[in-house]
Amino acid sequence: MDRLDVVAVILAGGQGGRLGELTERRAKPALPVAGTYRLIDLALSNLVHSQISDVWMVEQYLPGSLNDHLAHGRPWDLDRSWGGLRVLPPFEGTEGSGFAQGNADALARQVEALRDRAPDVVLVLSADHLCTLDLRDVLATHVGADADLTVVTTTGVPDPSRHGVVETGDDGVVTGFAYKPDDPATEIVATEVFAYRTTALLDAIGELLETHDRLDDYGDELVPHLVRTRRVVEHRLDGYWRDLGTVNGYWRAHMDVLDRTGVDLEDARWPIRTAAPVRLPARLAPSAKVHEALLAPGSRVAGTVRHSVVCAGCEIAEGAEVIDSVLLEDVRVGPGVRLVGVVADAGADISGGSQRGSDDVVTLVASDGAVTGRAPREE
Repeated sequence: MDRLDVVAVILAGGQGGRLGELTERRAKPALPVAGTYRLIDLALSNLVHSQISDVWMVEQYLPGSLNDHLAHGRPWDLDRSWGGLRVLPPFEGTEGSGFAQGNADALARQVEALRDRAPDVVLVLSADHLCTLDLRDVLATHVGADADLTVVTTTGVPDPSRHGVVETGDDGVVTGFAYKPDDPATEIVATEVFAYRTTALLDAIGELLETHDRLDDYGDELVPHLVRTRRVVEHRLDGYWRDLGTVNGYWRAHMDVLDRTGVDLEDARWPIRTAAPVRLPARLAPSAKVHEALLAPGSRVAGTVRHSVVCAGCEIAEGAEVIDSVLLEDVRVGPGVRLVGVVADAGADISGGSQRGSDDVVTLVASDGAVTGRAPREE
């Protein structure tokens, strides 16, 4: 394990269209998490604490919103001469040029770079999910099973049909894989963390491109092909994992953090590193009432906040109530406004003295203060 050569590839180029206005002005990995962090911080912190320091990040959609935060990898000690953080934007002029049409296509466009680098293992992570994971355990499973592909799996997700569904034998060998099936065969789903033997990955991509113009998402052809033709095993994740691909998922992940049933962001042995701006601590007025909430630096509260996450720069006026809600940066909640189960985009100015949201619905409020989406709360 000490001599295993690993390149980690973080797929951070997706648009995140199911998040509505939350990803109209930012890449999904740049979304705030728990008031202080960004979603990309989880993947990068997991890698650094797992002693993996050769990290490639594939970007495509609104990369500027992400690069401003990355700071060349400095917060994660990845600004180094050998290895470190390498950003891979779309390019023109050689094989693999153009914009990727899915996560497997994004990998296929890096074939030449991976062939030149020739690591033992390509560790692929999506930037869409919330979990803490020691990736050394995944690599130990991969090496111990002499696998061509190791799929990190989990159970207990609300709707397996939204994910890649995995079938396994008693020995942990993956015997079946179905991508977003209507009728899932099991409740075991892929977390979109994959450890590939590099030669197996490159060979599989080459074989598929002999009969396909391009690859799409990993579950359409790449992983099923490897399950049919190579040795694929699972590594079961026992801890918390949640897909933040929808407004409901984003809201529920924050409620889980508040309830201390979600991802552990307070583990001193596994701190989440970030590039947070320096601001004054949160300021509470004499009229403020705060219960079970996370208030980011720079927020100002004169009203009531209960079971909510308030990001930096938010202002909650006297007489306002914020309940079971997530406010992104610089949201202003005016006097007499009551928010219940709301996700408010950055910069929203919510006034008018009326209620937004309800106890059984998650409501999305756009940056102009308008309600743009409602959906039943996801448990």
